[in-house]
Amino acid sequence: MNWTHVILAGYIGAVIAVVVGFARKKGWIGKVAALVIAAVAIVAWNIIDVKYLIPRDGKTSMQAQVSQMDEAFNKMPVYQVMKEHQPALFESVRQRSLTMHKEGKTEQEIIDAIQPQILAFQMKQLQNAADANVVAYMQINMQQTAMVQKASDDECFRFLFPAVKGGINAVRIIPREVTMRRMEVDADMLRSAFGPDKHTVTAEEREQAQRDIQPIVQQLVKQYGQDIQLMEDPRQAIGKEAVACNLVQDLWRNVMLLPPQKAAAIIRLSVEGQ
Repeated sequence: MNWTHVILAGYIGAVIAVVVGFARKKGWIGKVAALVIAAVAIVAWNIIDVKYLIPRDGKTSMQAQVSQMDEAFNKMPVYQVMKEHQPALFESVRQRSLTMHKEGKTEQEIIDAIQPQILAFQMKQLQNAADANVVAYMQINMQQTAMVQKASDDECFRFLFPAVKGGINAVRIIPREVTMRRMEVDADMLRSAFGPDKHTVTAEEREQAQRDIQPIVQQLVKQYGQDIQLMEDPRQAIGKEAVACNLVQDLWRNVMLLPPQKAAAIIRLSVEGQ
């Protein structure tokens, strides 16, 4: 089993969670649609070939499998932070993965089982990370999206909304160094959340974030008109893939233009409760 594939896929869905989380906050999509989009994002990642990190292994002993699994965990900065600060959660993910493998479960079944734990861990810590780390977290996600769109609007749409037309093999498009940078940014965000200067979200921050996002949403409505509803039902974006992809990027591009404190507050609000 390719343990790097399984473990890396455990947290790749974060960009979808952020996009979907914000759309839900604005009432653009319902709870069921949000769950479907987020869940299928993980299925889409399963087609990505990550053998540039660790080659796919053949038949090996269980002891070798355990060693390979632990090696894969140790290669991922996110899991190193989890192991250090929430060892019980880390061991739960590790044991669940190993148990399911012993039971003969597939890579995808293991991914589906551990991904909600990893995503919940990340989204929770995002609330306590410093402003700069929260902004960097979104910036790297949007950098990946922009790289995919350079390949084609259709691939960008599939990257953001894999439930509609199927996902893509992003490794063909996103350079290895960007993927590695993404993991570093994620880990830095988590370390910030557990650091001595961790952030505390207040009611005032949430209220201000709601006020700060309103001009951006109003501008998007003015710019895109009825097409803003494509966020509510991406299935209607067939033939308008470029519009849908641009809409998502324009949303976060405008948020990123705000001072870091305001931008971070909006990002935190968008994933709160995910």
